[in-house]
Amino acid sequence: MTEKVIVEQSGSIARIIFNQPEKRNAVSLEMWEAVESALDRFAADETVRVLIMSGAGGKAFVSGADISKFESERSSEEGVAKYNDTTRRVYDKVETFPKPTIAQIDGFCVGGGVALAVCCDIRICGSGSNFAIPAARLGLGYGFRGINRLANLIGPAFAKEIFFTARRYNANEANLMGLVNQVVEDGMVGSAAEEMASMICENAPLTVDAVKYIANQTRMDESQRNLGACEAMVKACFDSADYIEGRRAFMEKRKPIWKGQ
Repeated sequence: MTEKVIVEQSGSIARIIFNQPEKRNAVSLEMWEAVESALDRFAADETVRVLIMSGAGGKAFVSGADISKFESERSSEEGVAKYNDTTRRVYDKVETFPKPTIAQIDGFCVGGGVALAVCCDIRICGSGSNFAIPAARLGLGYGFRGINRLANLIGPAFAKEIFFTARRYNANEANLMGLVNQVVEDGMVGSAAEEMASMICENAPLTVDAVKYIANQTRMDESQRNLGACEAMVKACFDSADYIEGRRAFMEKRKPIWKGQ
């Protein structure tokens, strides 16, 4: 049986690949559970510096839920609750993943695919990519967390337009509204994501991880922000051996050798 979720690591770069290309990488409950397990594993692995999430086949990132599984997974109140709780945990874990995350978006990115991509730190797509959230065409409710993430990224006006119209947006439109960081030629998205990940890996891990944590804190209400943790992470950077190494490498005009401590 073919693995529906491929988990792999090359050096400091980890990958989670949705592998159901015949269904444009639509996701079942079983696949979400496999993704959650991989996220937990990579979050705890100190050798992982960057995580890339992608879809197999080159035609789609993720096209939302696997409708063929609705009868077995979401036909009861308990089944719907379990599915929703699982996807909520996965989205939260991607958003709060302690290391940088990149969404490698080839082709279609629809519904839950957009929700997942928005949880990532960086989104890179192909020139032929398309984005849509068709909830209003299906009569689906969409919760606060997902709408809040999208509105924080592209602003409430664009978020409302995407939901109100339920139409398909091309890569250029997605780029203009800030939904993606970068648009490259189709077929080059994987190499662009790899290049971005490698560039991140060349920089000080304590600094990169601190910036991610602090940037995420800026999106919270002031009452929920952990400013003490932010200050502690900044102090840890200045107290680290990497800070000394960074200064020396700069003066000696060489690449630094980071230890993450």
